[in-house]
Amino acid sequence: MLGTDTVDLVFATYLNDHHAIAVGGAELVRRLASQQRNSVHAADLAALRDELVEDLRRLREIMAALDVPVRAYKSIAAWAGEKVGRLKLNGRLLKPSPASPVLELEGATMVLTAKAGLWRSLRARARRDDRLDTATLDELLSRADRQIETARRLHTRYAEEAFD
Repeated sequence: MLGTDTVDLVFATYLNDHHAIAVGGAELVRRLASQQRNSVHAADLAALRDELVEDLRRLREIMAALDVPVRAYKSIAAWAGEKVGRLKLNGRLLKPSPASPVLELEGATMVLTAKAGLWRSLRARARRDDRLDTATLDELLSRADRQIETARRLHTRYAEEAFD
């Protein structure tokens, strides 16, 4: 059995890892929405972007309520990693490949799936931690599930456009 201090450290690390993933995911979808602002999918991408930014804010609120400080170095690394990820070779010099939004939506789907897992984990902890509001976590989980479906739907549409 792990001691309370060890469990608290593991939990704080878990939350900070998810915070970093959320930062990188929000940046990824922010860039994708910006690049696709003139596409027929612009409204869906903008809504997804706005929700990811809101979810990141909510995660920070939850971490504060749990007295878990945000570890800036992890968030900065995730932010920088998203920027470096833009430098992929795609066979084009001046414009993005039609496959870029497909790949980026695959990444977004992974981030969203991880976020849904976070809300499920926090929901399990809420059974013994009254600082966590189960109704809020249920709402966030439901939204994450909808976001995953949106990302999958958009992925299919972009894949059809890129590869058909």
